[in-house]
Amino acid sequence: MSEIRDKIVAVRNYMSGQIIGQKELVDKMLITLLADGHALVEGAPGLAKTKAVKILSTLINGDYRRIQFTPDLLPSDITGSEIYVAQKGDFEFRKGPIFANLVLADEINRAPAKVQSALLEAMAERQVSIGGKAYPLPELFMVLATQNPIEHEGTYNLPEAQLDRFLMYVKIGQPDAAAEKQILRLVRGEAISGTEQLPAERVEIKDVLEARKEALQVHMSEAVEEYLVQLVMATRYPEKYDAKMKGYVLFGASPRATIALDRCARANAWLSGRDFVAPEDIHSVVYEVLRHRIILSFEAQAEGVTTDEVISSLLKLVPLP
Repeated sequence: MSEIRDKIVAVRNYMSGQIIGQKELVDKMLITLLADGHALVEGAPGLAKTKAVKILSTLINGDYRRIQFTPDLLPSDITGSEIYVAQKGDFEFRKGPIFANLVLADEINRAPAKVQSALLEAMAERQVSIGGKAYPLPELFMVLATQNPIEHEGTYNLPEAQLDRFLMYVKIGQPDAAAEKQILRLVRGEAISGTEQLPAERVEIKDVLEARKEALQVHMSEAVEEYLVQLVMATRYPEKYDAKMKGYVLFGASPRATIALDRCARANAWLSGRDFVAPEDIHSVVYEVLRHRIILSFEAQAEGVTTDEVISSLLKLVPLP
């Protein structure tokens, strides 16, 4: 195991000890970081979504900003704006909170479409354009957006085209009884067996960039690559495997999904300590990569079919390499 991987694994172990019962969330956040993307995290209030991002920001030696999305938020509140400076007799650009290494977009679905678009444009282009000038964002730039699935009053759903900009769409559930006990002990300040100590040093930005290079160099055989491609193709032409599935899927995943699945599978293998991608690495990330990139038909929605159920069916139908 490389020295850089040791550092990233130490971050994962410490976060898993602090975010009890949400190991999947921790893993997917780190995979998103390694794959150079952004993540949308959906879960009920009180599941430590915000806390997870804050802890990650303390372990990485970079800038962290939190943006609380509200209905009265303006695009300039995120990107920044030009301000007239009387002393200079000219306009000066004041950077907004988007100019950070880690950005928490809290309750992103509470802001109107214009504000959501401003954030998602910055995510896609890695720059902000103000007054005819383009201002590049940091090389290490990751947005972790959260949304609440149970409260819809005063919210604005993200369109599918904007959702596609997120590398991963992570859904988290409630912890089990054992994890709930550990949470109580952690809050009371009691020692929990198996909890890792705070890493001795913070991970530098250059370490994260080097870790990304290592993760992308993880070997993927032609057979596994073909399996990955066929999974994505199955979302576009599901009738090849099951005639009934054709009526459920309106639009399949885009080529961006293929690229995302490739990068995330390699990052998962790297985090697991392997130098090759196995089918289980694809299975570990396939739901988070595809669930927001498959558009279901009205028939599927009427029958209560979910995108996760469609993905599960395709995993059974597409033959393993």
